[in-house]
Amino acid sequence: MNKTVKRQKPETWDRRGLPAWTYHSQALFDLERTDLFLNHWQIAGHVSDIPGPGDWLSFDFLDERALVIRDRDGVVRAFHNLCRHRGARLVDGPAGRCRSALVCPFHGWVYNTDGTLRGPSRPETFGDLDRADFGLKPVEMEILHGFIFVRFNPGPQPSVKTLLAPFAADFTAYGAADFLPARDTAWTATLPVNWKSVRDVDNEGYHVAMAHPALQDLYGRTYRDLAYTNGISASYAEFGDHPGRLWSVRHYLKIAPVQEHLPQRLRRSWTYFGLFPNAVIAFTPESAQYYQEVPRALGETELRGRIYRRPNETRATRLARYLAYRIDRETGLEDQQLSIWSNESMRSSAFDEFHLSDLEYGVRNHHDQIRRILPVTRLRDTPSEGEVAARNNDLLRAEDISV
Repeated sequence: MNKTVKRQKPETWDRRGLPAWTYHSQALFDLERTDLFLNHWQIAGHVSDIPGPGDWLSFDFLDERALVIRDRDGVVRAFHNLCRHRGARLVDGPAGRCRSALVCPFHGWVYNTDGTLRGPSRPETFGDLDRADFGLKPVEMEILHGFIFVRFNPGPQPSVKTLLAPFAADFTAYGAADFLPARDTAWTATLPVNWKSVRDVDNEGYHVAMAHPALQDLYGRTYRDLAYTNGISASYAEFGDHPGRLWSVRHYLKIAPVQEHLPQRLRRSWTYFGLFPNAVIAFTPESAQYYQEVPRALGETELRGRIYRRPNETRATRLARYLAYRIDRETGLEDQQLSIWSNESMRSSAFDEFHLSDLEYGVRNHHDQIRRILPVTRLRDTPSEGEVAARNNDLLRAEDISV
């Protein structure tokens, strides 16, 4: 069971972040691929994104390709987006619908929506091919509060239900399973940075006062972070009855209706729930969203997310959601610039290391998770690229022996 991490006294906890070399090492990025990403849970979407039989989502991630589809019986399933004949993509694009079957665009092999092979084209040319042996390969999947999670390789994280258990009451109160896709609010952006630089910015609220005028205008210093074991985290920020100085904030505070169905503590709160290593699910009283960093290469990261609305939302709720989106969009652009500046600093000879404030404990907690899984990142001196994997294995073996 997850427990809240008790913060150490400021004078005793190590204020250093990961060393600069960890943001620019290809050898370390290769280890992150296998040990931080492919064996940890990723968000592929929400069940409302695929409401009908044959509706599908795709999720490309570090050379792996997932296909999430609702079959003709209404069951949501996840497979590798990979034809068993020659490996071609069965579907292309972020989302779509097939009528009754998936047809490979390369040679026309046909698969049922439950992943079984209906048949190859020109079956007489394949000898004694057993169709039961050539169904689509499944991808591990779990659905929690409507959000669809996939994992390409078995990994150290428990089930999503166990992992996010501390937040179950809040997800239920928000009615996360019932949200619907908001029109034209799926978004992506690509930054020339290592993925950790994006997460470093997002993992703390210390910079809000200086870097995010709209958020500061909305909720000021009420932002607080909570860190838990297994890398999950929560952040809460409450907005009051002040008039607001900025246009979007002023009108949001004026228009946003009180959502009476929410518990008192969530009616005027923006909340963020972090999932190690690279995802966040966030709520305002009138909307939900997820966003995550998808590493494309050592120095290239795609940011992707989607916003959801309440079913049967009123006009006032819709306007409030739009204004919240404007505030969040401005904040996102500001964070993107901060991520670029942070990442480029790592190459400077003048950069020593992070020196973290008590308000940046979320950054420390995230780095601790990386240091625990990849102990080579504890090395302050830069190892050669050829040594990174071997040093990491040596440190892992040493810890096993010490236990």
